[in-house]
Amino acid sequence: MLPDSSTLTLARGPGLTVEQLSAALAQAGNEPARVLRLGEARLRACGWRDAALAWALAPDAAEVDLDAAWLAASGARLVSCFAADYPPLLREVRHAPAFLYVLGDVGLLSSVQLAIVGSRNPTAGGRADSFEFARYLAGAGLTITSGLALGIDAAAHRGALKAGGRTIAVCGAGLDLTYPREHAALAAEIAATGALVSEFAPRVPPLPTNFPQRNRVISGLSLGVLVVEAARRSGSLTTARHAGEQGRETFAIPGSIHNPLSRGCHQLIRSGAKLVEAASDILEELKIPFSRQTLMAAEAPAPGADAAAPRLDKDYEILLDALGFDPTGVDTIVERTGLAADSVASMLLILELEGRIAPYPGGRYGRLQQKT
Repeated sequence: MLPDSSTLTLARGPGLTVEQLSAALAQAGNEPARVLRLGEARLRACGWRDAALAWALAPDAAEVDLDAAWLAASGARLVSCFAADYPPLLREVRHAPAFLYVLGDVGLLSSVQLAIVGSRNPTAGGRADSFEFARYLAGAGLTITSGLALGIDAAAHRGALKAGGRTIAVCGAGLDLTYPREHAALAAEIAATGALVSEFAPRVPPLPTNFPQRNRVISGLSLGVLVVEAARRSGSLTTARHAGEQGRETFAIPGSIHNPLSRGCHQLIRSGAKLVEAASDILEELKIPFSRQTLMAAEAPAPGADAAAPRLDKDYEILLDALGFDPTGVDTIVERTGLAADSVASMLLILELEGRIAPYPGGRYGRLQQKT
């Protein structure tokens, strides 16, 4: 059943929060239609800010009709903060959105969630960490929540899907738009098995100011936030800050002191975030019941796959030892190994094709951990 026009009109109010809507409804005798007739002074007294106030004083009926048509055609749901299926953890958060648009399983919003966030331009190792942590944790029963962004977010969603688990994408635009566009297929897969969520009405573009708002919803839905890789100035740190303000747990994966994308995580750890080395660290901290067998099963190789990578000959072992796990340039590798530069270049290519190392910016390479 579609919401009535008054509810649809209120839902389009930019930045409208639970507190503001609750105060206005109390003034209007709990009738949404009367909220729109309260007038400027009374709405301001209820805490309404300029954008929502301007919309309420002069709503565009054509826009509301378009919203109704989109909801009917897409099968999306509009969830009010007063509805039983509004996520209870988010309702506790100060300045939570008064309405959520949802494509997919609305009930999933009330499930036990962990947010995984990080850089849009991660290292290969960071992307792998995000994927594997999400896969293990989804396999243990957690819903993985992230922001559908490039990099760490996308890897987290894909890891959860790989496990046959559940994932929620909180979007920074209206759900009739996919941002970024290259994630259209990923968004469709998430909507089919999990949920896409946004506080932004249809046709609202992905404005830069939308994403800090989105970040507070990511953390507000979740018991905790895991930051995989983040520079010192990063939207992921904004999500972690919201988590702290909301009383959520914050986790961070440490990295190399030479990796600028580790600095945000190290900053969080210095500020009290929990240092994480394994998925079980998070489950134990959140007091989520799990069995070691569950996580071991997630790590098991596929049937027919080799349990361990084949051994390398001596020169390749020397090169890997010299490379280490920090990104290292070719000249440094040549100096450490004593191997000829052309040999090192060809060996690096072979190791990259075998998935043992990954390229980094600036012509550097780093090892990838092998499953055993």
